Amino acid sequence: MAGERNRVKTAAPGSPAERAGIRPGDRLLSVDGNPIRDVLDYMYYAYGAVCSFELERDGERFAVTVEKEEGADAGLDFEEYLMDGMRSCANNCVFCFVDQMPPGMRETLYFKDDDVRLSFLTGSYLTLTNMGEREVRRVIDLKISPINVSVHTMDPRLRCLMLGNKNAGRGIEILKKFARAGIELNCQIVCCPGLNDGRELDRTMRRLARLAPHVRSCSVIPVGLTKFRDGLYPLRPFDRDLARRTVEQVEAFGEKCIKHHGSRIFFCSDEMYLKADLPIPPDEFYEGYPQLENGVGLLRLLITDFASALKLSDGPARGTHAVVATGVSAAKTLTQLRDMAKEKYPNIHVDILPIVNDFFGHTIDVAGLITGRDLIAQLRGRDLGERVYITNRMLREGQGVFLDDVSVEEASRALGVPVVPMENDGEDLLRVFLG
Repeated sequence: MAGERNRVKTAAPGSPAERAGIRPGDRLLSVDGNPIRDVLDYMYYAYGAVCSFELERDGERFAVTVEKEEGADAGLDFEEYLMDGMRSCANNCVFCFVDQMPPGMRETLYFKDDDVRLSFLTGSYLTLTNMGEREVRRVIDLKISPINVSVHTMDPRLRCLMLGNKNAGRGIEILKKFARAGIELNCQIVCCPGLNDGRELDRTMRRLARLAPHVRSCSVIPVGLTKFRDGLYPLRPFDRDLARRTVEQVEAFGEKCIKHHGSRIFFCSDEMYLKADLPIPPDEFYEGYPQLENGVGLLRLLITDFASALKLSDGPARGTHAVVATGVSAAKTLTQLRDMAKEKYPNIHVDILPIVNDFFGHTIDVAGLITGRDLIAQLRGRDLGERVYITNRMLREGQGVFLDDVSVEEASRALGVPVVPMENDGEDLLRVFLG
């Protein structure tokens, strides 16, 4: 029933909503006569400067006028962020990381979302396999853009195999429909050796490029394989040679796209470059970093920001002894940045210690998947100086807890020194090096 889920949690003090008389506990039914089913309806219909909100309080309906700047937030938070239940994934992808999780972890780690609203609002990726025609039409009518789509292949049969869903091929037609309607799309390809690499990757990139400029970027990411794959589809990881060939393939196609579309469109993730043992491309290569949150150009931005901060810094360095614990893949880059800083500040004493992923398996080498148990086991008993720094990507957002539910406080007690999360940017890293 419209409005049953749309209960107001808070109306910010002094906000347009509070001034209009909206209170916690009210239920939002419609805006300017348009029924509000979820957060997308709310954001779209409440965009104007003067809006009529219909609400329900204690079983009675009433209306208020909310006046604000056009496009500004009215100041409402709802008890459910989406105002509606989160939609779960209907696929059984052969490469799904959730299916490669060990048993006994917290329940939220096993939930697979596949929700167009979260794609628009938080940047998550969706497969388009659980969208009905009504929802497709609504995305187009409300001009919900940009959205992020996990494509993987433009071959319908192969997509059905890779996503483990007999209806997955339909998602390709929805993708094309969105592009024709002017919806901007950021795409990703999880590249699986033997399935959608090589010639198939070429075909996928060619077909996606035909949808430019509405397909504005696409990342190519190596499949991540944990040691928990018993009974799952047989996949093999990228080795150095295959990663190199894939980088060369994607970069070559990107050069063609620059000539035809004015944009590279296709980018390999940093992880692919690290597996290939190739240098990260320069800043201008990434065209404003359209896929930063997908690990594309993250290291280059870190290097660029670090070099800029180092140039502007005037010290002095405290000479504090500390440790930066990171994933195996990023350790080389962080060591190079530390050495760059030491040329200007010779008394820097920071050790870069890579943490091998014993929990998920050694093929997983990114910092964001390091567990508290691995961190403790591999650092306990070592000279850690005054503190251990970690990237906040290792932690559940805003909660200070690793993937295995070990807290930062527990890790600090186990190691005997403070474990300090840091931002994933060059300026914060330099502050760590300078003490």
